[in-house]
Amino acid sequence: MKIEVLFPEICNLFGDLYNINYLEKCLPEVQRVHTPLTGQPLFLTEEPALVYLGPMSERSQEKVLEKLRPCRDRLAELIQNGAAFLLTGNAGEVFGSYIENEDGSRIEGLGLLPLHARRDMMHRHNSVFLGEFQGAEAMGFKSQFTMAWPEAGAQGLFPVKKGVGLNPQCPYEGLRQGNLFFTYLLGPVLLLNPQLAEALLAAMGAGGTPLALAPEMAEAYQARLRDFHEKV
Repeated sequence: MKIEVLFPEICNLFGDLYNINYLEKCLPEVQRVHTPLTGQPLFLTEEPALVYLGPMSERSQEKVLEKLRPCRDRLAELIQNGAAFLLTGNAGEVFGSYIENEDGSRIEGLGLLPLHARRDMMHRHNSVFLGEFQGAEAMGFKSQFTMAWPEAGAQGLFPVKKGVGLNPQCPYEGLRQGNLFFTYLLGPVLLLNPQLAEALLAAMGAGGTPLALAPEMAEAYQARLRDFHEKV
């Protein structure tokens, strides 16, 4: 079983790679493969248990798009076949229709997710989010220069309870398409949300795998949830 981490030298903001560290604790047998921007993606010749892409700078988004554009058909095939993907921060924008700059110009995305994003580089959005996932509360932090607008066929990941979704008017945060999970929530989101970790493991073909540090996670989840209810 392999997890492919795409371009970790530039897609590594906000400590999001700790999500992969945690999955390694849950699955000691897993092999972690780092694909640099100059390398050939593993997913072109194999089907990893998970393909992960983390948050990056806006300039890096264009480099990543240049690298992945020739791989679009293979990515579409993997998504259609139910391969597991985790996209965090602004990584999901790369998979969307386009990213619009302040001057109205557009950067064409891969067109694999039904959403588009708009940049506002003079105003960073920072907030705390509280939503729902599979009957439990979900939470996390947001820090971004973009907002996203879902398009026809979009399926939200976390219905909003408090905070901001994909944009201030959107009733949900993130998107799910088959076994692809995209969320703007940053940091070790799997550690904050045990239910999401379980769903991702199931998507990877490891359903029923006990969560690593489960008692500690449960205690931290309840403590963090109380804190979020007070602050959000």
